[in-house]
Amino acid sequence: MLKPKKNEIRKPTKSISGITPVAVMLPPRACKHGNCIYCPSLNVPQSYTPKSPVVMRALQVDYSAYEQVKGRIKAFEIMNHPTDKIELIIMGGTFLQYPKSFQFSFIKDCFDALNKKKSKNLEKAQKINEKARHRCVALCIETRPDVCVEYINRMRELGCTRVELGVQMPDDKIYKLVKRGHSVNDVIKATRELKNAGFKVGYHIMPGLPGSNLKNDKKLFKKLFSEEEFRPDQLKIYPCQVIKGAELEEEYWKNKYKPYTKEELEELLTYMLKEVPRYCRVMRIMREIPPEYLVAGTTRIDLRKDVEKELRKEKDKIKEIRFREIGFAIRDEEEINKNIKLKITKYNASVGKEYFFEVINEDDILFALLRLRIANNKAVVRELHVYGKSLNLGEKNKNAQQHKGIGKWLMHEAEKISKKEKINKIFVISGVGVREYYKNLGYKLENTYMTKNLK
Repeated sequence: MLKPKKNEIRKPTKSISGITPVAVMLPPRACKHGNCIYCPSLNVPQSYTPKSPVVMRALQVDYSAYEQVKGRIKAFEIMNHPTDKIELIIMGGTFLQYPKSFQFSFIKDCFDALNKKKSKNLEKAQKINEKARHRCVALCIETRPDVCVEYINRMRELGCTRVELGVQMPDDKIYKLVKRGHSVNDVIKATRELKNAGFKVGYHIMPGLPGSNLKNDKKLFKKLFSEEEFRPDQLKIYPCQVIKGAELEEEYWKNKYKPYTKEELEELLTYMLKEVPRYCRVMRIMREIPPEYLVAGTTRIDLRKDVEKELRKEKDKIKEIRFREIGFAIRDEEEINKNIKLKITKYNASVGKEYFFEVINEDDILFALLRLRIANNKAVVRELHVYGKSLNLGEKNKNAQQHKGIGKWLMHEAEKISKKEKINKIFVISGVGVREYYKNLGYKLENTYMTKNLK
């Protein structure tokens, strides 16, 4: 990699949303339920290939969590990205099915790498990280809908703030065909319990599975937001592709399965992006499958770019979060109206009330957001995020949106709503590295949450 020029940020979109993501790959381990038919078995972590970039980085250090985090931070620093606010993303399999001792050791190694200091246990590593240079402001665990509810308290001990569920498409007949091993009811229960615990909930969606078609996929996708039992906060859309080493490869060669064409995917993705409500963020579209492992399916991993380019020409702009983030408007050198206002969207989800706070301008450009959940006579802030280019802790920049008091304003509004709901205590699912921020707002640490009594 060529060294960037002075003040040049290589791959700027990596930290354009306000934090710097560090993916950490788990060592290979077979899923207990067996293999889904679209999932390859290539002696690397489930659903990945030996040439996947994150796998290649992990293989170089024998899947050491410490070395992976250390290496990614170094790479981001070389590319001139800020590395003070880090989101750890644990990838590569059903992490919660690994032995408990491994889970704590693996996460501790991640924190040790951030702290540049080895600790005796995870709790001490987390305590150090509260004031470390590289702070873990969020931690994401990928898992299955049937393997998470029983581990909610453990995930909080680990420092997790976000959970991504492999939902694919919510249809029991499709689940049976692809040997998924769980039900739609598992998805509904996991979504509800995770939200009640304060987690942000993301779904991995896979259109084009055996047993479905364009019409059915549109119907199932619409269901994700029309029915209260689902309504995820985030999505990753990974259309089904035929990969070497997967059972689906045999079906393809027997002419029993055919993936969507590029044109069909463009039609479907356009529909999906228009359906996503303003409270949901589409994190990613398309997986990066190395060409030598792709048997069938589009090789265009940048389809999102093409689809969004066409959508931006339309008068009715899509409402999903990433499309509206200020960081992208700054990147594209758009003229931005800095007169901001607060918009609150209230909706029911998973047997609870959700208040979605947004700081926007008249062009609906998004500056910041907060998610407040009211359920079981409890108020919990599930997310607070100020968008724009990530800044280092304490850094000031007149052209940036972070560190300008917007987060404090949103927290104050969340407290006001909680009082109106006749709730006298508010909880925040805080990343370990953000605890100091909440302490400065009058919160204290209580059973892994930051809490405040409301008078």
